[in-house]
Amino acid sequence: MSIVMKPGATKEQLSAVTHKIESKGLKADVSSGEFQTVIGVIGDEKKLDFDQLKSMPGVYDAIRIQVPYRLVSRSYIRRDVVVKVRGVSIGRDHPPVYMCGPCSIESYEQIYRIAKQVKEAGAQVLRGGAYKPRTSVHSFQGLGLDGLKHLRDVGNDLDLPTVTEVRSEVDVEKVAEYADILQIGARNMFNQDLIEATARTHKPILFKRSFGAQIDEYLSFAERIVANGNRNIILCERGITPLGGSFKPQTRFTLDLNAIPVVRRETPFPVIADPSHGTGRRELITPMSRAAIATGAHGLMIEVHDKPQEALSDGAQALLPKELGGIIKTCNLLYKTINESETPFSSDLRNENGQN
Repeated sequence: MSIVMKPGATKEQLSAVTHKIESKGLKADVSSGEFQTVIGVIGDEKKLDFDQLKSMPGVYDAIRIQVPYRLVSRSYIRRDVVVKVRGVSIGRDHPPVYMCGPCSIESYEQIYRIAKQVKEAGAQVLRGGAYKPRTSVHSFQGLGLDGLKHLRDVGNDLDLPTVTEVRSEVDVEKVAEYADILQIGARNMFNQDLIEATARTHKPILFKRSFGAQIDEYLSFAERIVANGNRNIILCERGITPLGGSFKPQTRFTLDLNAIPVVRRETPFPVIADPSHGTGRRELITPMSRAAIATGAHGLMIEVHDKPQEALSDGAQALLPKELGGIIKTCNLLYKTINESETPFSSDLRNENGQN
């Protein structure tokens, strides 16, 4: 349920509505815009008297939102969200943002060397894994706290915001202390406790779709971030596993490009693509990067390593820094061409929904 307040509603009237919601054991999420305030109800709405809420002083309307992920729907948050990280704006009609770096941080020298090269190529955000979720216990698990420190120091030295994955609840506060954007990886998309603990840091969250998740499931779990008071969400399509298994060795996963425009139409949050994990093959990253930008992605997350043959993880899907520059240049040109020849995507959405 979404309760729309009148433009002239007083603080007392707003407080009365939120009190009514909370008196039933539910939570009220208040969204104050330039022209109106909307209250989202979190919990079992059947406990509320719909007609009574509509008649309360200061209330313009009460709307039942039919989609299961109502707190992240365009029916509730009506203006496209822009996530800002240390001067970098992600979302709405801002140009694509590129989050690049190695899969794993292997040493300070390695992450600094690669970070310098990806920045020169045009990347605005540095990625690097400190805690690595791995299938095999024998695989490199990451440097942990030392990796976080290296990431922070390099990001500060080169003036690059940073993103890294949070693997466990026990690591949330530690990662939040050192990184600018906290990533919930595909393996943890269904981990409600981790999602909620990460949301409560109020730091930007890069939320990846699980390789086996339907879009409805994905957005329903993303809703838990908003329910915990955090709207700094960057959604990420990183490839799905086809029904019956993967297409190995041709592709590791299937990068679901359909999902990008679908998710953009369903939610106001920025959506990026991860063609590195979405394909698992270096030679496929360039065409899939172009395709993702063409479908409306707000940016790309790309793995880069200057010595992929020596990489401790995912070397087969890591680009060389010199290859990255070409991708960014082409994708920026593609974005510019599309936006000059067509109505901007987000404007179309606002018009379709009758919004200004």
